[in-house]
Amino acid sequence: MFFLKELPTLRMVEGYAAQHAELEVNSALHALQTMRQASDMVRRLEAYFARHDLSQLRFLALMVIDREPERDWLSMTEIADRLDVSKPVTTRTLGKLEKDGLLQISGDRKDARSKAVRLTEKGQTKLQEVLPEYFKLLSALGAGDGG
Repeated sequence: MFFLKELPTLRMVEGYAAQHAELEVNSALHALQTMRQASDMVRRLEAYFARHDLSQLRFLALMVIDREPERDWLSMTEIADRLDVSKPVTTRTLGKLEKDGLLQISGDRKDARSKAVRLTEKGQTKLQEVLPEYFKLLSALGAGDGG
């Protein structure tokens, strides 16, 4: 998350550039603007997910399971590998989704050490409920009109 409401001014960045030869003013300003836009986008998405009793991570966990058209389940390890979080965070997140009835976690028939994770009907319904507005919001944010 980027926590500056107001970005440094051109003058400020130029002042730093005068002291630090490795600082390229236009590149730095562009990076700061990109970080600010990304932060705004994440905040809007988090607010959207909160209205649906989800978080971005919980939503993405549902998505990675759903996006495998030839399979109806993934292992916990596969899900952790597809998400940019640690395995303990993945395990806690999946446990909360299971508690809410959105996922079913069971033993893998082929590997007793592994757990198979699949969407429940309630999880599938939740995902279908959230996706249309999610894609509409992404489209608006990508077009720069703020959703």
